[in-house]
Amino acid sequence: MSTVVHETQDGIATLSLNLPHKLNPIAAELQQELRAALARVRDDRSVRALILSGVGKAFCVGADLSSMGGRDASGPSLGDATARWMQELSHPLIEDLRSMPVPVLCAVNGAAAGAGVGVALACDIVIAAKSAYFYLPFLPKLGIVPDLGCTWAIPRLVGPARAMGMALLDERVSAGLAVQWGLIWASFEDDLLLLEAQKIAQRLGRLPAHAVVEARRALEASARHTLPEQLHYESERQRELVDRPEFAGGVAAFLQKRAPVFPGR
Repeated sequence: MSTVVHETQDGIATLSLNLPHKLNPIAAELQQELRAALARVRDDRSVRALILSGVGKAFCVGADLSSMGGRDASGPSLGDATARWMQELSHPLIEDLRSMPVPVLCAVNGAAAGAGVGVALACDIVIAAKSAYFYLPFLPKLGIVPDLGCTWAIPRLVGPARAMGMALLDERVSAGLAVQWGLIWASFEDDLLLLEAQKIAQRLGRLPAHAVVEARRALEASARHTLPEQLHYESERQRELVDRPEFAGGVAAFLQKRAPVFPGR
């Protein structure tokens, strides 16, 4: 059985984490298959948007702790092995999600816990079922720091006070509260989540893919720039983007009072 289900229809690719009996832990095999599936999506120029979700009751509950025992005393420590595993497999996975050439929508269908939160927040837009929640057990349950980008994404989305509360207080953040905080975009009734995900993905698929990548990079750049530096960054990107045919097509559509139609990748 594949740990990642890959489907493509009408230019929308859907990747579903598929270890439902374990609540979709981010096991090594799943990460490897997810990276391979992302590579296929990247290479398939007919794909214009990507949905990432989970099979069963959970989206992803983070590390498979049951696989982290029984180390050979003569080998590397568990800490050394964990850091190496993260650097060789988990970190490239997050970077793959952040660098996809198409918009990426995460549909959180249930619990997103631990590293699963980092996977979800690596996507461009996150929506969730109303029954879903976001939970960081790293510190209160295990005495370690949040990882897979949680300490990068969460403070940027909700601010350091709420990020620290999530890290320390051992509380689940419901989908509704996540929307209120700005952690995610929207929440929907559980039975409507995937339908709404398809609707949003179709809208994303009509966008010029290169501009989605540009927006992703611009928002990331703003965190390290002063206002004058970011203003300069924006003007330099417009220098190139305004001369692209997509801009001319968008202006023509505006003047003709019709929706623009952008080519694929």
